[in-house]
Amino acid sequence: MTTSSDEGAAAKSAPSEPTPGALTPGASGTHGASATASTATTSERHGFWSLTIGSVGVVYGDIGTSPLYAMRESLLHLGHQPSLEEVIGVTSLLIWALVVVVTFKYVLILLRADNHGEGGTLSLMALAQDALGRRSWPLVALGVVGASLFYGDAVITPAVSVLSSAEGLKVASPSFEPYVLPITLAIIFGLYTAQSFGTGRVAAFFGPVMVVWFLSLTALGAIHIFDAPTVLNALNPYHAVLFLFQHGFLGFVVLGATFLAVTGAEALYADMGHFGPGPIRTAWLGLVLPSLVINYLGQAALAISHPEVVENLFFLMVPEWLRLPFVLFSCVATVVASQANISGAYSLTRQAMQLGLLPHLEVQHTSETQHGQIYMPKVNWLMLACVVLLVITFQTSGRLAAAYGIAVIGTMIMSSVLAIVVIAKTWKLGWPLALLIMTPLIVTDAVFLSANLLKIKDGGYIPLMLGVVGVVVMWTWIRGTRFVEGRIEREAIPIREFAKSMSTSSATRVKGTAMYLTSSPEITPPALLHNLKHNKVLHERNVILSVYTLNQPTVPQNERITLKRVSEEFSTLELRYGFMEDPNLPRALAQAKAHGLPFDMMKTSFFVGRRSYRASASVGMPLWQDHIFISLVRQSYDATEYFRIPAGRVVELGNQMVV
Repeated sequence: MTTSSDEGAAAKSAPSEPTPGALTPGASGTHGASATASTATTSERHGFWSLTIGSVGVVYGDIGTSPLYAMRESLLHLGHQPSLEEVIGVTSLLIWALVVVVTFKYVLILLRADNHGEGGTLSLMALAQDALGRRSWPLVALGVVGASLFYGDAVITPAVSVLSSAEGLKVASPSFEPYVLPITLAIIFGLYTAQSFGTGRVAAFFGPVMVVWFLSLTALGAIHIFDAPTVLNALNPYHAVLFLFQHGFLGFVVLGATFLAVTGAEALYADMGHFGPGPIRTAWLGLVLPSLVINYLGQAALAISHPEVVENLFFLMVPEWLRLPFVLFSCVATVVASQANISGAYSLTRQAMQLGLLPHLEVQHTSETQHGQIYMPKVNWLMLACVVLLVITFQTSGRLAAAYGIAVIGTMIMSSVLAIVVIAKTWKLGWPLALLIMTPLIVTDAVFLSANLLKIKDGGYIPLMLGVVGVVVMWTWIRGTRFVEGRIEREAIPIREFAKSMSTSSATRVKGTAMYLTSSPEITPPALLHNLKHNKVLHERNVILSVYTLNQPTVPQNERITLKRVSEEFSTLELRYGFMEDPNLPRALAQAKAHGLPFDMMKTSFFVGRRSYRASASVGMPLWQDHIFISLVRQSYDATEYFRIPAGRVVELGNQMVV
């Protein structure tokens, strides 16, 4: 899928980086070579472990805070004081959900489905389309639905995580109960307000903080396992299956609650481009999974030995003298978990913008060296409003937990279906083997989805509503831009015919270069026709400039530019970017000199079309969709800022179009 636009969001291209561990020529002789190789090996090892620790902070923040509420909600869904066998059965469900959904599906399978090193639903969608060799609208639909549901997850996660940790204050001391909601809102406001400063300064602390968090989970669980060592039977999946068969519909209800243990699993794949599959796998298998399993076993042992503590199971694991500091520490951990979701929403939005699923919004880079560290004001404040509304509406993490899970499992199912195409076509394993690998996992996802659908009346409608809004917005933008581009192409003059007619035209020629931004290089841009019609002049050099976003995260520099000569006065210039890159026209045009395009910024004028739209029930889309599309166009960031064009070199020519 390729898209281009005359309207966009500000950003800058990612700097190229040297290959980690690359060797440079050193002193001659075997001793020098050995020393260089040793140094490189040490550097690579250090970089790997740094990435592994960093992944603990960013990738596993969400799933790492699930013990705050997952076991509690699962046991409370029984509706009565759980028996020994029920506690073991529920614990077995929690543990094997982690093993099947996270370890088997994400760690062992999806982390291998990388799109030039990048992961995530939209990246997987692009990879699947490339595997088929064509644009497939069913695959686009899967990507749109998956991305839309992710937004629901990204909004609910900060609300339920911060609220559940703040509720620990009333466990530490009942006098804190009236302040739980205000403290939660204060933390959330502070979290979103701080986004404009960037995560660069605090990102280095995320990994170590979460490493300490997981070690704390391990210690708490290990201490309490001895309260009832029989909980170790939960490691046998037989008890999970037995629980489901013995409890029938009630077991199905509890299964929906146990899914809370794997919320955040999608981050393993979505953040693959930041850390690489190796560090993410190492962190999961070496620290995160063992810590979670041991903690759930400890919570289960405490629930067996002291059934009365189930409603505040997690914080009552902590010794009383340490309880208040640990509650504060859990607040820090949930802020880290929330940060990961917020950053993920920014990255997903930028991918959607570049793939033509959303209008170009403002993107601010908060780091000179880390391309992925971005801030999107409109996305940030919209998310804040939604999170605050959720906290005020539901007021307790228990109520919010009912709304949690549907969005996550929906995104997981979309990823599983897209993975079938990638396994069959990209990995060349064929459809039968791809179905054999993924069908059991899709069935597991479908069972979890069915169990979570029971939560709809208790708040599960919230992420579904957010998902529907996201789908409608993306669908409207795709449909609207296709209608506009199609109408322009139908009414336009082919550029070769126009260039031929201009060769005998008496229009006044002026010195310099005119660059006309357009999405279709084969046709004459409307801005060029308007300039000729109203100003009666033509520049001595005219370049029809198109910017394309490809189905890959980055584009090599040697594939960035294509320059074609149409006539003595006209040329077409195509620039290609990956969906994780942001266009920088001055930089690209400077590189275009090597392709034979003389470029001098002070002698170049950029002509940008500025269209206004008018809704009409008889043309194009339905009237309600027209209004949504027009609103989205108004939210689009200025093309001058998006393409990094100096404002003094831009000429805007406007026209009106009925949609």
